[in-house]
Amino acid sequence: MTEPDREPQPNLTGACSAGPESGGAGWGSGAGPDVRESQPLPGPRVLLVPPDTRPPTLDLPVGLGRMTGARVRVPPPEALPDFFTPGDTGTLAAWLRSGAGDADVLVVCLETLCLGGMIPARRVSDPLAGALERLALLRELKATNPALRISAFGVIVRVAHDNDPHEEKAYYGEWGRELRAYSTAFDRHARHGEAERAGLDAARAAVPSDILADWVGTRERNRTLHLAALDLLAEGVLSHLCLTLDDTTPYGLAAFDRRLLEARADELGVWDRLDVYPGADEVPCALLARALRPEEVPVWVRFSGLGGAGAELLYEDRPAGELVRAHLRAAGCRLADSPQEAAFVLAVNTPGTRQAHRQPDFAAVDTPHRHLPAFVDALRADLRAGRVVSVADIAYPNGAERRLWTLMQTLPLADLAGFSAWNTAGNTLGSAVAFGKLAPLVTDRAAQAGALLSRIADDVLYQAEVRTLIRERLGSPSPFDLGAQRAEAESALQELMPPRVQTVWDAHFVGRGLRLELGTPHLAWPRLFTGVVPLTVTDAEPSSGS
Repeated sequence: MTEPDREPQPNLTGACSAGPESGGAGWGSGAGPDVRESQPLPGPRVLLVPPDTRPPTLDLPVGLGRMTGARVRVPPPEALPDFFTPGDTGTLAAWLRSGAGDADVLVVCLETLCLGGMIPARRVSDPLAGALERLALLRELKATNPALRISAFGVIVRVAHDNDPHEEKAYYGEWGRELRAYSTAFDRHARHGEAERAGLDAARAAVPSDILADWVGTRERNRTLHLAALDLLAEGVLSHLCLTLDDTTPYGLAAFDRRLLEARADELGVWDRLDVYPGADEVPCALLARALRPEEVPVWVRFSGLGGAGAELLYEDRPAGELVRAHLRAAGCRLADSPQEAAFVLAVNTPGTRQAHRQPDFAAVDTPHRHLPAFVDALRADLRAGRVVSVADIAYPNGAERRLWTLMQTLPLADLAGFSAWNTAGNTLGSAVAFGKLAPLVTDRAAQAGALLSRIADDVLYQAEVRTLIRERLGSPSPFDLGAQRAEAESALQELMPPRVQTVWDAHFVGRGLRLELGTPHLAWPRLFTGVVPLTVTDAEPSSGS
């Protein structure tokens, strides 16, 4: 999900041709200042309960739905979390009860429904009984609305890579290193037995017993919630369930939880409707793609290096090729045998051998194990052949590779079906796959252009360039809380971002009968990690040209 050591990452995506519809009754085109239509959209009616309100978890799936004509509604603001402050689960339940009867699809984050949000789920002390009672609402909604297709996802509690006291419980700021060591030692002992006993005992002794008990207890509560969701899947209440691992590693408590959940899935026989894999923030997009286009589609995967499938990733427990397969399956896709058979090309820029934090990295990322000019040549050939192409840039976490972006300037970027390069490799892949799968359903070209440009604004212009400039201007501020520096950061954001977005628009989108309006950039959370550059793309008036 989020990790300050991965270069504090904001998500500067914005509204496309309209903002998400929040609360209220009816299925109009949307609510808020960006509305451009007065007639209801004709497509499926979707209720979306996101993990939080950052643009990639809220605005992006809404934008993907809008570009296909789907009518996506989201809960009122008070029902959703604000950073680590939980949303009002009672308000959310009432909203779901009032809207489910008119909906075709519900895509719901279990942590938001039951514990107030993905980050609050790691922090709140709500008892298990209360969380399970809130989960039971899904059984009620299905019983009263049998035709409602409910897709749900939960996030196996991460073991954060950094001592973040805001996204984790406050004590993690002091004891994060020791808790990570305990996590690894526990899983090694669970897998390898008494040979690892000494390491486990030492790791346990290094953490105050009350802190360890609270931390482990929170994990056990959330794991039990996910086990209960598996039961709902077996009962047929859920059409599909994704249980994802956020910021995972080969050894750790998340891997231990994964094995327990997989064992229960074996017992229930639900693997045809279940995915367990590394991911988190991108899952609303994947489940939306699965719901709006239910058929399985073949995908041709083109890596930037011939050995790209074996590239190692920093925040996942498996190599790039296996991660790609997992994200394809979650969205209802499979590997194609040829580009000609494929519904779309997923172009994946992998590191030479392993991801690295800072670019350029000539030791593991930009190595002779790949050849970027040939990769871009292949993308150009795909576009000329009329293939649908969605690009996933996972060479570095938290932003596009600058060298790739330079080479891509010779491509008609507005012809891409999708582009993604944000946060973890899983976040990037899930978003890019959703863009590609939904491409044939696009009915609103302005919304598609807005969603594409929003990802470019975030992943390339902000994450790979402007964020570093702002950090240097502020003198390397705290990655956890900007405090009094927030105003200065937002001022810099407002100075640096709009002209860069306009330059990309002028170079690649002008002449297509579309118009761009830029809003005022700001930070969504009090850190450089999360922000918003609002942008609206609409069809140009016939007399206004481009």
